[in-house]
Amino acid sequence: MNKVFLLGANREINRDKQVVEVNQVIQMEGYHYDRYVVYEIRKNDWGLAYKLINLRTKEFFTTDIIRPLKEKYGIGYYYDSENPQFMDSTEVAIVLQEAKDQKQAEEYEAEQERIRREEVRAIGRKRLAEILPDDAKAMIVGRLKQNESDSQTDYYASSIQRTVILGFSKHTRDLFSEMRKYAGNFEGTAYLSEYNEGYEHREKYSMGDGYYLGESKYSGWIIEKISLYNRERFIEDYAYTAGQEENICIKAQQTIPPAVVQQTDNLQFEIVDYSEKALAIFGDTRPIKEQLKSLGGRFNPKLSYNGGKKAGWIFATAKRTELNYLLNLK
Repeated sequence: MNKVFLLGANREINRDKQVVEVNQVIQMEGYHYDRYVVYEIRKNDWGLAYKLINLRTKEFFTTDIIRPLKEKYGIGYYYDSENPQFMDSTEVAIVLQEAKDQKQAEEYEAEQERIRREEVRAIGRKRLAEILPDDAKAMIVGRLKQNESDSQTDYYASSIQRTVILGFSKHTRDLFSEMRKYAGNFEGTAYLSEYNEGYEHREKYSMGDGYYLGESKYSGWIIEKISLYNRERFIEDYAYTAGQEENICIKAQQTIPPAVVQQTDNLQFEIVDYSEKALAIFGDTRPIKEQLKSLGGRFNPKLSYNGGKKAGWIFATAKRTELNYLLNLK
């Protein structure tokens, strides 16, 4: 005999005993309060299995335990033993067909999505194999995190919304200076190219998130280094990311462009293409620091400059027009 004991409800359930009939309407109590219709009852080695259709969503479900509503305790499926409800066989047949049609449509969409993703992965495999240096031992990536936490239940988690490839490394050492170097290759991470001790996270311990550069591990952009141990496996893991061209943000090798010197109202500035996605401003910026900050600039006292370090401001290249306008007004 197939029996199960529900500890919370203090009830023993005999799963070989049929408690509802085909076409009978039952309900879910707990998570939500949807109604279901039993369209089939099957016997297996573990007892009876009740095949259900959600009357609201037209989704299929299966359960082996349905309890009487008068003995309600906790989350589960319940039937009204005193006033049982039934649907007409024709109505159930219509609902069943609707559920089948919906499931078929969902399976078709899922298959189309699988085909699309595989096509993108095929492009990515080829692209990544071409750009991945033979001597690369790691890859620098940027990840956009979305906060999935619920402080009321002390649940803390995040999901990755996007990954971009910023560059490759010939070693596996975790260096924040290296991460900052590649941060400017992508507009979303350009601000991380500034030195900020608060952005440096060292969590290489049990249950930690490793080394990463960013404001928070739960939301916004972070930069981290991914070691490359198996080239083929690595290409396969990042094929989908590389298959989307906008996720390849590798700076082309080029000579450092000359600085643009601009002078207004006895103040002198140098505008430098700091990277492919970022530019820097050096010079007499103190009088206009509030305006620079309002345009999204981030001050860094130790920007790389002609082989040394110099204080300046970092901006996304998209801000060039606004900066020129601001400087011309001074």
